[in-house]
Amino acid sequence: MKHTSVTSFHKAAFVAATFLSLASCVAQERYNDTQLSAKHYQSKTIEAERRVSDLEDENRRLRAQLDASEKSLAEAGFSAEAVDARLQNLRKILAEIGGNPGDVTKFAVDGGYVYRMKDSIVFGLGSAELSEDGKKVLSEICEDIKSRPFGKVYVRGHTDSTPIAKPETKAKFPLGNLQLSAERAVSVGSFLGSTGKLEEKSVVVMGFGSSDPVVANDTAENKQKNRRVDIFVSDAEGTGNTTKQ
Repeated sequence: MKHTSVTSFHKAAFVAATFLSLASCVAQERYNDTQLSAKHYQSKTIEAERRVSDLEDENRRLRAQLDASEKSLAEAGFSAEAVDARLQNLRKILAEIGGNPGDVTKFAVDGGYVYRMKDSIVFGLGSAELSEDGKKVLSEICEDIKSRPFGKVYVRGHTDSTPIAKPETKAKFPLGNLQLSAERAVSVGSFLGSTGKLEEKSVVVMGFGSSDPVVANDTAENKQKNRRVDIFVSDAEGTGNTTKQ
């Protein structure tokens, strides 16, 4: 009888020891999970703090750019009202010559802004000679450019992918669309530097032919979009111009 009691005692002790061991393992696992979780959230917190710091640095940089831009405009005697008036006048001129807002668009890009003009608003068909209507539009664009500080002005001529076919046009541009686009850029750049009175050293001209389309040359409408002259006006040094139309 005593032997049975001792055996039962040993079994009970073994069960208790096993239970305590398992409980200890469970507790250790929970502790480890807690530690991992704490490290995870600590890492997330550090990452979030770093992002906040980066955003604060970017905010300070943008504010400095804005302050510099506003200071430059103020020192030059320019105002937001004057700039808006120039844009309104450009729209008025387009309306008077039978154009529409889509014929000349202005939009901000990294490092400056662009005037995009359909070729038909500036040139006759297959010609690199400025039309009278085109001169009116370019005169107003010049005034708008000069209404605030600016850097280099890049005039870029573009065509669609249709080869020049008319004999009279081929006689004028024997090298094809690349030559046509380059001579159109020269005409616009020359006007900006002479009649527009921008410093010639600030004007750069480039002809791209059909090599840089804005859309695929797969429809008549898309080809019309690709026949264009872009005037990219770079920001003056130390400013962050974000003008949009």
